[in-house]
Amino acid sequence: MADYQARRTMMVDTQVRPSDVTKFPIIDAMLSVPRETFVPAAQREIAYVGDIITLDNGRAILEPRTLAKMLDALDIQPDDLVLDLACGLGYSSAVIARMAEAVVAVEADGDTATEAQTILAENGGDNVAVVAGEPAQGAAKFGPYDVITIQGGVENVPDAVLAQLKDGGRIGAIFMDGALGICKIGHKLNGHVVWRFSFNASAPVLDGFENDAAFVL
Repeated sequence: MADYQARRTMMVDTQVRPSDVTKFPIIDAMLSVPRETFVPAAQREIAYVGDIITLDNGRAILEPRTLAKMLDALDIQPDDLVLDLACGLGYSSAVIARMAEAVVAVEADGDTATEAQTILAENGGDNVAVVAGEPAQGAAKFGPYDVITIQGGVENVPDAVLAQLKDGGRIGAIFMDGALGICKIGHKLNGHVVWRFSFNASAPVLDGFENDAAFVL
């Protein structure tokens, strides 16, 4: 039987800490959440590789390094309400749930959303609500949110999502330009989101987060 606890420790020691992520809540969450339970059974052997894991429905789990650095830059607080978009089977939501007061997770595929809620309930994610819906539309009825995370690549973040961020809130997204991408953190001030470069990263672009071709010069 695989020693997943040892693999979790190895993941944190070789992928997370060397990326200058040292905040205790992030380290503790990534050491505690059983990443292998949030992937299909056939992929458990690769659950701790330092790469993106593609799930059955085309959704992806970000590299441990990428998720950790994004959470580090977002500086999630214990009283924050977080919107986690394109959550897949809920790994990112489970990690964030250990740092925030509550998480609303959005997944387009209804069966995946139901499975995610079940896995989260079995792994201490009692403060996560998984909503079946299009990530690009967010979950306005539960907002506004202190923090929004997007678990995949974007070319553009829809206004509908930005509108659900509280003034003073933060949003993290991986902006893709072809094969190259950068993680940016947005801060909302006076109703306007200002984006700043955080680090280099990449992820598959999510449906609904592409540039509208009609507006590309």
